[in-house]
Amino acid sequence: MRAVRAVLGPIILLWDKIFQPTALARDDTSQADVDAAAESLKLYELLACPFCVRVRRQMTRLAVPIETRNVKHHPAWRDELLREGGSPKVPCLRIEEDGGVRWLYESSAIGEYLETRFSA
Repeated sequence: MRAVRAVLGPIILLWDKIFQPTALARDDTSQADVDAAAESLKLYELLACPFCVRVRRQMTRLAVPIETRNVKHHPAWRDELLREGGSPKVPCLRIEEDGGVRWLYESSAIGEYLETRFSA
């Protein structure tokens, strides 16, 4: 499996770099609101994970600047994901809202959340 990842990872990253989605255009005030709302979100991810790439592309398309946390390079973030989120799976979106924290797994669920909350 490591060999497959070693080959496919760079291909996925190159494809993502070449075919970046176009960001949603907003007026300055609306974008500032989105930027402020995004401060309460953290995406736990791996760089070449195809499902993580899918979420990052959605973030780019919706122009939502979410902090990404690579769990491979920062063991403390992986430990936090496991301890607080309950599973080391990525992608996982940490959502702070209404005085609580929610952990959202699965790229499709994260994409639906972002689309619902941030689409124009």
